[in-house]
Amino acid sequence: QVQLVESGGGLVQAGGSLRLSCAASGRTFSTYIMGWFRQAPGKEREFVAAISTSGSNTAYVDSVQGRFTISRDNARNKVYLQMNSLNSEDTAVYSCAAGSMNWRTKRMIDSYDYWGQGTQVTVSS
Repeated sequence: QVQLVESGGGLVQAGGSLRLSCAASGRTFSTYIMGWFRQAPGKEREFVAAISTSGSNTAYVDSVQGRFTISRDNARNKVYLQMNSLNSEDTAVYSCAAGSMNWRTKRMIDSYDYWGQGTQVTVSS
């Protein structure tokens, strides 16, 4: 069992930055692929970024490529999402997720086993 708790959300002006954190419980954090997803009002949840168990591989949705960076610290059981050059389309509830699936399915919501409660990110224009 893994429990995930996000933090770091808030209100930021367009062009600004935020760093989200996700703290995981349990001793097996390093064995999970970690992902960040987001859900904007009236829209479906979408994949944002994922990182492999060792951190050597990452993946991003096209809309955040070059602006967001996912990283992890297995010694601290944490995964991060650094978000730069934010715009109004990034406004959403951001959730982290953990999964033991194959890396090929990292973008699929159903591949993940555990989810955090989410943290709100609001970008004002």
